[in-house]
Amino acid sequence: MGDKPIWEQIGSSFVQHYYQLFDTDRTQLGSIYIDASCLTWEGQQFQGKAAIVEKLSSLPFTKIAHSITAQDHQPTPDSCIMSMVVGQLKADDDQVLGFHQTFLLKSINTAWVCTNEVFRLALHNL
Repeated sequence: MGDKPIWEQIGSSFVQHYYQLFDTDRTQLGSIYIDASCLTWEGQQFQGKAAIVEKLSSLPFTKIAHSITAQDHQPTPDSCIMSMVVGQLKADDDQVLGFHQTFLLKSINTAWVCTNEVFRLALHNL
């Protein structure tokens, strides 16, 4: 991992941490958001740490597992990191579904937090 640019190392570490928390205990995700954070989940918008954690904690499944297919990370001109994740998820006994998720990460007081996040299932009308 040492040969990758620092933004890729930070982005990859964040993604691993995020999905580990999401898959085991979504109520613990509050540590990665701030009060100004924004989430768009399937077109619904939520602002603030409490609203985001409430939304994620209330999703209608008891168990979930994410499998990351690809992730890309870029530095932004204002010293943030933009991360995009593509993968598959399996919730309860539902079918496996594809998803796309984008994070904007910012360093605040030496900790990387998510200021913006967008999630969409990869559903197509065939």
